[in-house]
Amino acid sequence: MIVVTRLNGSRFAVNPDLIERIQENPDTTLVMIEGSTYVVRETLAEVIELIAGYRAHVLATARGLPAAEGQRLSVVRSPADDDGGARPGATPLRPAQR
Repeated sequence: MIVVTRLNGSRFAVNPDLIERIQENPDTTLVMIEGSTYVVRETLAEVIELIAGYRAHVLATARGLPAAEGQRLSVVRSPADDDGGARPGATPLRPAQR
């Protein structure tokens, strides 16, 4: 979440992933994907900087987490699966149930 300031001085947090666009004419307006709008004191450049800082923080936090343990997930079958050779510990792929 990023924290921005309404024109009356009250502060609030907004999820930057839900911002569709930011307009500046002359006030900065955040237009959300569901259509709501928020007029804020911060400039367009400041809001963009807040979003960039938020995303950098998310990436830095993710890099600091330990690697997950357990079964590895795979979306694509390997050539060994196609020619009948099974990898040790691999679960056979089954067709999706309808």
